[in-house]
Amino acid sequence: MFLMETKRIVIVVLGAILNAIALNFFLIQANVYAGGFTGFAQLISSVFKDFLGIGLGTGTLLLLLNIPVALLGWFKVGKGFTIYSVISVVVTTTFLGILPVISVSDDIILNAVAGGVISGAGVGFTLKWGASTGGMDIIAMILSRMQDKPIGVYFLILNGVIIAFAGILYEPENALYTMLTLYITTRVIDAIHTRHEKVTAMIVTKKAAELQEAIHKKMVRGITIVQAKGAYSKMDKNMMFLVITRYELYDLEQIINETDPEAFTNVVQTTGIFGFFRRD
Repeated sequence: MFLMETKRIVIVVLGAILNAIALNFFLIQANVYAGGFTGFAQLISSVFKDFLGIGLGTGTLLLLLNIPVALLGWFKVGKGFTIYSVISVVVTTTFLGILPVISVSDDIILNAVAGGVISGAGVGFTLKWGASTGGMDIIAMILSRMQDKPIGVYFLILNGVIIAFAGILYEPENALYTMLTLYITTRVIDAIHTRHEKVTAMIVTKKAAELQEAIHKKMVRGITIVQAKGAYSKMDKNMMFLVITRYELYDLEQIINETDPEAFTNVVQTTGIFGFFRRD
């Protein structure tokens, strides 16, 4: 367990560094904006600098924006998830201050594409290992549980505001390049990690009782167990069905590996749920 938690922290740190690189080397100088709270912090920093003559760094604003969100997440989402989110934000803020703000290329399209790819990789790997980059992830999760709407809806709203202000305050082209960056970021995240908020895991195992106990120690999710039989081996087994959120997928994978490494697991998209599904 200690080794897995150490790996998770390392991935979170590397993801945060990638986010900082995407911003300082590609997006900030080109006035192209990232998604979520990072892009929001970028936008506020640009407004303070260009219209008010006040130098307020993106990293500082990102940290300030995330403080109340982290407190909210601690009580509403979960302590472990929030801790990793805080680590991500602190490391991102630190490296935004350490790394110089430079322009690797004068081509704004190259900056938008490269920034989107690198940022998407950072966010994707962070999500894949059961953590988040903080900010909008936490707010979207809370709103999704309250309103029972997909997390993507809230990302779309915030990113839409960022795109609109990028076009209004600067050139309309900046809004288009920002859309390009956000699209590429989303595609990279999708390629690395599932984009669906809820997924169904079907686990074929010979240790259903032990696995059920281990899952319920870690998460509060209903499980349906049915009898199954191997077509080739003719061995009696059980198939376990449970619906989880994408943020629980990493934990489930670790539980299965520790309890029954020989289990076969199929994870599929869940487009809708009818009936009770715990959201808190």
